[in-house]
Amino acid sequence: MLVKQIPVNNSLRNYMYLIACPETREAAAIDPLDHQLCLQSAHNEGWQIRSVINTHEHYDHTGGNEEVIAATGATLYAHHNATDKIANVDVGLTAGDAVQIGTTVRLLAMDTPGHTFCHTCLLYEGDDQQLPALFCGDTLFNAGVGNCHNGGNPETMYQTFAEQIFVLADITRIYPGHDYIVNNLQFTLAREPDNQAAMSLLAAMQQWQSDKHFISNIAMERAVNAFFRLDSETVIRLLREQFPELPTQPDQEQVFLKLRELRNSW
Repeated sequence: MLVKQIPVNNSLRNYMYLIACPETREAAAIDPLDHQLCLQSAHNEGWQIRSVINTHEHYDHTGGNEEVIAATGATLYAHHNATDKIANVDVGLTAGDAVQIGTTVRLLAMDTPGHTFCHTCLLYEGDDQQLPALFCGDTLFNAGVGNCHNGGNPETMYQTFAEQIFVLADITRIYPGHDYIVNNLQFTLAREPDNQAAMSLLAAMQQWQSDKHFISNIAMERAVNAFFRLDSETVIRLLREQFPELPTQPDQEQVFLKLRELRNSW
């Protein structure tokens, strides 16, 4: 699998992705907001876009669909509940469906509600030569998780994480829909000031050159992402100072939901 992460120069710091088969050079475009940049990137790589995949229905992930499809004739894939929210969906994805890219790349659709109820993540399960990878839209970010403001639900998001994200292999690479890593790490440190891993990564990110691409994995998220740190004594202690109604030993869902509540106004 060949992957090109494409930052969009906008205020939301979107990422688009091109995923290509190394044998056929056929490619899928994930969330192609900036159609010109997406098409030019594919041209530069010598890849032919055959599929467009939307992780969810928000415009900053679907805005370039029409132009990319007009230029390439690509098939449009999206969550099966999004077919009345995204124009001209060809294939509605349910959990376990596969999107084939060329002859060598297979992406497994995951039904991951929370940010919206029409959200799908795409899992590349890996092979002997390449580690697994998750194209996670606005479900999971580097050091953070998506909000639930526009058609989502935090309790549902917790269930998605508990049942599908937390159980992924540590080696799974993370390809999110936005670059919010600095703010997210600062949030982690506000909730867990003694998190040395988050301190070190934040220092590195503040010196990171913009033309480089940082790729996290699940193991790193377990170390630096507050929403994975649900059993941390420091996280719980500081939450209880702010929310005294929390029990002495809150369950993971209670911690997750309070963190999501705090992150809404961070």
